[in-house]
Amino acid sequence: MKLTKKSRLLIAAAFAASLVMTGCGKTQIGYIDGDRIMKEAPQITSLVEEGNQKITEAQDEATKDLNEKKGTMSDEDFQKAQQDAQRKIAGINQSYSIQLKQKLDQALADVAKEKKLDAIVDNQQMQKVVVEGGIDVTDEAIQKLQ
Repeated sequence: MKLTKKSRLLIAAAFAASLVMTGCGKTQIGYIDGDRIMKEAPQITSLVEEGNQKITEAQDEATKDLNEKKGTMSDEDFQKAQQDAQRKIAGINQSYSIQLKQKLDQALADVAKEKKLDAIVDNQQMQKVVVEGGIDVTDEAIQKLQ
């Protein structure tokens, strides 16, 4: 297949345009210290405390119910009751985890929009994602979660 001179020029122009366009904007990356947010953001800490309290209450209630029913149930029914209690506790945990993620995601989306960031990553102490550059937005995220 033979390309005409016009086709080659169009392909070269498209290639050059794509190179220019990819180099036009500089990607802005923000990062957070997730551990700090978990410890210092009031909305997050209160949600974690509430979730832990609900899980503890559900565990205590399940233990009490299972202990009362232990002698009156067959082994199979007792195992089913244990599994039901575990599912209930896992459901509570999942519900609070979802709420926590939604709050954090909304706060980070707001910060990203305000700071005109393309992405925000969790820059954990033990496994750095951003080694050099990037913008630390931990304080802004904590402020959004007051």
